[in-house]
Amino acid sequence: MDGLKIGEVIGKRRRELGLTQNQLAQRLNISFQAVSKWENGTAYPDVATLPNLAAVLNTTIDSLLGYSGIVTDYDSRYRTEEYYWGLKPNRICYDIMKLLPPVKPYRVLDIGCGEGKDAVFFAKCGYWVTAFDISGPGIEKAKKLAEHNQTNVNFFQADIFDFRPEGEFDIIFSSGMFHFIPETQREELCSSLKNHTATGGINALNVFVRKPFIARAPDSAGDGGQRRPWRSGELFGYYHDWLFHICREEIFDCMSGGTPHKHCMDTLIAQKI
Repeated sequence: MDGLKIGEVIGKRRRELGLTQNQLAQRLNISFQAVSKWENGTAYPDVATLPNLAAVLNTTIDSLLGYSGIVTDYDSRYRTEEYYWGLKPNRICYDIMKLLPPVKPYRVLDIGCGEGKDAVFFAKCGYWVTAFDISGPGIEKAKKLAEHNQTNVNFFQADIFDFRPEGEFDIIFSSGMFHFIPETQREELCSSLKNHTATGGINALNVFVRKPFIARAPDSAGDGGQRRPWRSGELFGYYHDWLFHICREEIFDCMSGGTPHKHCMDTLIAQKI
């Protein structure tokens, strides 16, 4: 969903509740001009405003962002017996281990953990792992995977638009999830992750990148435009003040959903010095 659509949802809910723009603004402790800009698509609510905005409009952040369709999509993928993404850890997990091997129980946060394969891998290797995903069925499968592997992972269900880290982590990791973040909220998100990373810790992230010569993935059909690929190098810019260990862009083949296709992805592992 693009910014104009978000504004349309805000305006629709406001009118259904019989609120004026000024009344909504007063409840959020902001200017009515800000509300007007949201509704006409010239500005966007920031991430920190979304929980209060959803509460005032008696709705959910998912609904504001058009995220409910994505949740349903992933829920259906994860309700199968098989693991949709397989059980092999992401390559970036091994890159992380080379930089911060588990010589002590480093604290890991896995954002958008899906069915938990990477989180369980880290836990098996000796890290202290916290992991969350918006999909309830995904989290249930992740817990079963951890139990099967006799590992302890703090799995819980949460939406990245609601969740805010508490304390610090040594490793913050997310793979293939940040394309749901609107462009206007990406810098703020990265800043929050950086602020909750311990000195000497790392952020290990990858994002799908838009390329005109690569067709859309078949399993993204019907998402209503909610997947928003990043621009080449966009992720790297948000971490310009950190030490880069891995900074790469690559095109690769993928079989998710059972249909062969290609992706372009930017991968960054950066350290807070």
